[in-house]
Amino acid sequence: MNLIKKAICLLLFVCAIINTAGAQQHYEWKEAASGGYTYKYVSNDPMKARFYTLKNGLTVILSVNKKDPRIQTLIGTRAGSNNDPADHTGLAHYLEHLLFKGTRQFGSLDWAKEKPYLDQIENLYDTYNHTTDAVARKAVYHQIDSVSGLAARYAIANEYDKMMTGMGAQGTNAHTWVEETIYEEDIPSNAVDKFLTVQAERFKDPVFRLFHTELEAVYEEKNRGLDNDSRKSYELMLSSLFPTHNYGQQSTIGTVEHLKNPSLKAIREFYDTYYVPDNMAIVMAGDFDPDYVIKQIDQRFAYMKSKPVKEYKSPVEAPVTAPIVKEVYGPDAENVMIAFRMPGALDVKSTILLNVLTEILSNGKAGLIDLNLNKQQKVLNAGASTMTWKDYTVFSLSGKAKQGQTLEQVKDLLLGQLEILKKGEFDETLVKAIVNNAKLAELMGLEKNDNRANAIMDGFIKHRGQNWNTDVSFVDDMGKVTKKQIVDFANKYLGNNYVLLYKRKGEDKNIEKVEKPAITPVEVNREAQSAFLQKVNEIPATPVSPLWLDFDKDIQKGKIGDADVLYVQNKDNSLFRLYYRFDMGSWNNKLLPLAAQYLQFLGTDKYTSEQISKEFYNIACNFSVNPGTDVTTISISGLQENFDKALALFEHVLKNCQPNGDAWAAMKGRMEKGRADSKLNKGNIMKGLTNYAIYGAKNPFNNQLSQAELNGVTAAQLTDILHSLPDYKHTVIYYGPQPLNAAIAAVKKEHVIPATFKETPAALKFEKTDQAKNEVLFTDYDMVQTEVNWVRNNGVYNPENTALIDLFNSYFGGGMGSIVFQTIRESKALAYSTYAYLASPDKKTSRYTTLAYVGSQADKMADAIGGMNELLNDIPRSDKLFETSRQSLKQDMATERITQDGIIFTYLAAKKLGLDTDYRKIVYDKIDKITFDNVKEFHDQNMSQKPYTYCIMASEKRVNPEDLKKYGDVRKLTLEEIFGY
Repeated sequence: MNLIKKAICLLLFVCAIINTAGAQQHYEWKEAASGGYTYKYVSNDPMKARFYTLKNGLTVILSVNKKDPRIQTLIGTRAGSNNDPADHTGLAHYLEHLLFKGTRQFGSLDWAKEKPYLDQIENLYDTYNHTTDAVARKAVYHQIDSVSGLAARYAIANEYDKMMTGMGAQGTNAHTWVEETIYEEDIPSNAVDKFLTVQAERFKDPVFRLFHTELEAVYEEKNRGLDNDSRKSYELMLSSLFPTHNYGQQSTIGTVEHLKNPSLKAIREFYDTYYVPDNMAIVMAGDFDPDYVIKQIDQRFAYMKSKPVKEYKSPVEAPVTAPIVKEVYGPDAENVMIAFRMPGALDVKSTILLNVLTEILSNGKAGLIDLNLNKQQKVLNAGASTMTWKDYTVFSLSGKAKQGQTLEQVKDLLLGQLEILKKGEFDETLVKAIVNNAKLAELMGLEKNDNRANAIMDGFIKHRGQNWNTDVSFVDDMGKVTKKQIVDFANKYLGNNYVLLYKRKGEDKNIEKVEKPAITPVEVNREAQSAFLQKVNEIPATPVSPLWLDFDKDIQKGKIGDADVLYVQNKDNSLFRLYYRFDMGSWNNKLLPLAAQYLQFLGTDKYTSEQISKEFYNIACNFSVNPGTDVTTISISGLQENFDKALALFEHVLKNCQPNGDAWAAMKGRMEKGRADSKLNKGNIMKGLTNYAIYGAKNPFNNQLSQAELNGVTAAQLTDILHSLPDYKHTVIYYGPQPLNAAIAAVKKEHVIPATFKETPAALKFEKTDQAKNEVLFTDYDMVQTEVNWVRNNGVYNPENTALIDLFNSYFGGGMGSIVFQTIRESKALAYSTYAYLASPDKKTSRYTTLAYVGSQADKMADAIGGMNELLNDIPRSDKLFETSRQSLKQDMATERITQDGIIFTYLAAKKLGLDTDYRKIVYDKIDKITFDNVKEFHDQNMSQKPYTYCIMASEKRVNPEDLKKYGDVRKLTLEEIFGY
C-alpha cells in the first residue's frame, strides 16, 4: 500500500477537464433525474460526471466511459494524517492497512472463537502503550505475540485480496496522505455486484486482526523512508514551512515513538469518527449503467448512518518574513529546494494564477527555467512544481548542481528566474500556448478511467465536489489570465518568504530506526474460505468475451520507398502519433544515446535551440528520440491539425542540426556530474548489481563509455549520427485520424527515404551467465535496511510455456495474494516489499531469468533470506489460491483491450518473439488445462535446490560481511565495476 501519492495532485485541477471546442463554453450546475434518482451535473463536462448524495449523506460520483469493459473505482474518506491525534501520529495510515484484514463475515474461520483473543490483544496494546519500563514493555509484547499466534489460528490472511483477485480486479491498493485515505480497485464491468457486496461489508464493521504482523510491515515502510533522502527532504520542508499546521507537524507515516506505541482503541475511535457517509465518497469511472449502479450502491450502503464530522480547523500560519535555511544529509546526490507557502485549493483564483505561473517557469519546453537554465545547461537540471491542498499550496523550485557548481549557485539561478518573471520579462503569448498544451494533455488523459476517477475524487477531497464547475472551467479560466495578473501575483507572494532546503551528501547522524520486535510467525490458513467468500463467488456475473487481435485485419500496411508503414486509424479524437522505428540501439552504437540527448541543445541554420522548443510548444506538439538497447524510436505527436507543421519542423531539425562545441562541452560536464550522482543512488546500484548477476562483468547496465572515450567524442560525430539516422532501415508507424493514403502522402512530403538503406552496425551481444554455484555480490551503502535480490538464469524462450509461466507467477510471487507475499510479509512479518517470479525475455533467442526480492531491516536479513529460500526450494500447495490465480488471469485477458497504437507495438513485440498471432488466445485456452502438479514440476525444474546469485546491498555497519559467506562465495563489488566508469 502506497504511503504517499506524491505526484498525482500536482495538477489535479487541470487534469480533470478539457474544452474540445474552440469557443469558450458555459459550465453550470444542473439537476436531472434518471432511474428513480436525482443527480447534479455540470453542463459541457466531457466526463459527464453525475453527482449523487444519498439519504444518509454518502456521496457517489459516476463517470461513464465505454472504451474498455473495466471500471476504475475509488472509495475515499476526507481524513488523513491531518486528522491524526497529536499523540498517535501515523494512525490514519495504520487504519488504511487494517481495512484489508476483513470483518466478522470474512477473514475469519470462526469469529466467535477469534473475538476473545482480539479483545485481549486490544487491551494488551493499551497496556503496552502506557508502559514505559523497557523490561516490562518486553514482557507485555511477549504476551501480545503469544495471544496473536492464538488469534491467527482463526484468521484467513489476505481473504480480501483473494476475493478481489477472484473477480478479476487489478491494482488493489490504497494510500493515505494529509487530507485523504483512498482505496483503489480496477474491476471488470461484470463484477459490479461482487465488488459492491465486498466493499459494503468491508466498511461496515472492520476487524483489526493480524495487527502485530501488520505493524511490522509499517515499521519496514518507515525504515524505507529513513533510507530515502527525498522523503527526509520532503518532511523537513513541510515541517519548516508549516510550523503549526498539521501539514508540517504530523507526518503521514508517523514518528518512530508513536509507531512503537500503537493503540487499537485510538484507531477504532478514528474509524468511528471519520469513516461515516457524510465524509466519504464512492467514485466509479468506466463501462457501466449508472442507473443500475447507483441503485445497487444505495441498497448496499444504506446501513451507514449519517453522522456529522468535525473537520480539522487549521491554524493560520504566521507569514514567513525571511528565508528559513535547512540542511538534510544522506548518501544520495545533492540538490536544492526553495519552497513557498501559497493560498490553498479553495482560493480558486489564486490556484489558476499559480498554475499558469508555474507553467511559465517550467513546462518542460518553453518555460523560463526550461530555456534559461536547462536548455543553456547552466545547472544539471531544474524545475518548478506545485502541491495543492485544501488550506495551503506548496510552490517549489528545485535544482541539481553541475560539475564544479555549488548548491548556493543553483539557488541564485533559480531565484533569478523568479525575478525575471516578477519583472514581466516573458512573452504574454506563452499563456495561450500553456492553455493549448493543457488541452492536449487532458484530451489524452480523458481516455483513461484512472485519470477521470482521480480528478473527480480530488475534487471531493478538496471541496466535496461542490466546485466541480470551476474545475471543469479551469483551462478556459487559465486562458483569461493576463500578464499583469501573473506579475502582480508573483510580486505579492514570491519574495524572501521561503524555505531554502539544501540536501547535502554526508552521514545523517540523527537517523533512527524502528527496532525489530520478537515476532513468532502466524498461521495464514491458505486453504480456508469464509462463507462470505463463497457467497461472493456465487453472485452471477455475465461473462465478458475476450477480444483478440488479428494483426492482418487490425493493422493496415503500406510502403514509403523501402520503408514499411504500419497504420491504425484513430476514430476517437484528433490526436496523432507518428513513429520512426529503427532496429538498432546503444548495442549497435554507444554514441547513439549521446546524440539523442545532444539534439535538444542544438539549433539549425534557421532556428536557435530555444526557438525550436518554443515552436513545438506553441503548436502543442512533441518530439523525442529514444534509443533503447536494440531499438531506437523517434516519436512526434500532437493535434492532427498541426501534423504538417510538426513533421516539417522535426525533419528540418534532424537534417540541419549544427554542431555546437560549447553545448557539447557543457553536456559532457553535466554528464560527468550525472554519472557521479547515479553512483550515489541505491536504486541504480541495485539495478547494476542485478545486471552483473544476470550477465557477468560486461553487461548492458555498465555498457558505458569510459571517461577517456567520452572525452574523445566530438560534437561533429554526434550531429553526423543524427543526420544519417534516416538512412538506416526503419519502419514508419502512424496512429491518427487521417486515412492511410493521406497519412503516407503527408509523411512522404517531408520524410525522405534513401534508395538503399545503410547497413546497420553489428550489435554487441550480452549472454546470460550460468549460475553453477551460490555466489554473493555485495556492495556497501549507508542505509537502515538490507535489500536482497536473487538471480538465476533459466532456459531459452519457449512460447509453449507462456500460459504455465503466467499462472505460476500469479500464484507464487506476483501480488499481495501470492504465496511469497503471504509467507514473507503476512505470516513472518519480514518485509514490507517482496516478490518472486520468472521474467520472460523479449526475444525468441533469449533466456528466462528467475528474480526474487526482499527488503528488510538489517537485523532481519538472515530470517528474510531463509524465508525466501524455503519458498524457492519448496512451493506450498493451496488449491483454492491456485484456482483463484487461474480465474484472475482469465478475467484479466478477457477484459483487456489492446487499442490505438498499442495494436502495432503488440504486433512488433510478437515478431521479436517469433510469433505471428496474438498469443494471448493460446494462453487463454491453455490455462484451464494446467494443474498444480504442472506448476510444482515447473518450480522444481527451474528453482528448487538450484544455485543462485545473491545481490545484497547493505551497510557494513549493520551487516557483518562474514555472515554473507553462509550463502555463497562473497564478492564485494566496487561502484566502478558495477557502473563501468
